[in-house]
Amino acid sequence: MPNITILNETELRRLVPLDLAIIDEIERGFSVMAEGSVVMPPILSMAIEEFNGEIDVKTAYVPGFASFAVKMSPGFFDNPKLGLPSTSGLMVLFAAQTGQLEALLLDNGYLTDIRTAAAGAVAARHLSRKDAERVCVIGAGAQARLQLKALCLVREIKQVDLWARDLNKAKARAAELSQELGLAINVNQDRETAVRASDIVVTTTPSTTSLIEADWLQAGQHITAMGSDQHHKRELAAACLTRADCYVPDRQSQTALLGELHHAINEGLVANDTSFAELGAIISRKAQGRVTDQDITIADLTGTGLQDTVIATLARQRALEQDAGTSFRS
Repeated sequence: MPNITILNETELRRLVPLDLAIIDEIERGFSVMAEGSVVMPPILSMAIEEFNGEIDVKTAYVPGFASFAVKMSPGFFDNPKLGLPSTSGLMVLFAAQTGQLEALLLDNGYLTDIRTAAAGAVAARHLSRKDAERVCVIGAGAQARLQLKALCLVREIKQVDLWARDLNKAKARAAELSQELGLAINVNQDRETAVRASDIVVTTTPSTTSLIEADWLQAGQHITAMGSDQHHKRELAAACLTRADCYVPDRQSQTALLGELHHAINEGLVANDTSFAELGAIISRKAQGRVTDQDITIADLTGTGLQDTVIATLARQRALEQDAGTSFRS
């Protein structure tokens, strides 16, 4: 039996910081998906409504990557009232060639957070204007911080507006981000004004009602919506998708069930047999994204097992290179 590596959250935070290398690797994974050879089953999802919770299981085999991951990701959204984080979980890594167990990544959701932010940066790198410099972040949770941090790695951001329902939480997050990124972060209580004035808008909430209306969108904007990963969640009014010049799902089979596209289909604004170029096709130039600086683009990110396989494989690779973690034979 091969050695099995166990890595805890502290070790993974050191091994896998949010940087350009992570963004590039996630981008590579999406490019492979455009070739049609990725095996990625539908998400296994279970709601635990009694405790305002859910658990998702995601996986994917990605040709060219030595391993594949199976991720178990709980989200229990009343946990902050108990002094606990909303998300946790772990990833299990297997050898792609033999199926042998290679690693247990006890990340408590950290790797999911990083790969989600990296996908947002990939979407912005390929869909936003190259001169985009003003950002509106909707939400004040962990993804608000990470999405903005990742965005700053691919665009020269100069001005940021942040909106959240909880004003005190918004102010605290803005102060933290301002210090970390060296940017002036404006807490804007007028969501519409903040959206209208921005080059890039990133929505990072578990909202179940739309937060952005179609008539707020302006020529040249890019919107990354990453909060809708369950059928009951939404952040964009459905009409936003028909107003956009270019709508890009991470995986259309998922966004049609869980993402912003799901609501546009349900409301009769998009036919359920409409085909959209996915993010991987845009990256690999099999399809065209933004055509002009006046286009409105939307990336609908529901989170894919592909991203989990990519980041888990990278984490193990770095652990082996640096002799990190605990190794044992089963």
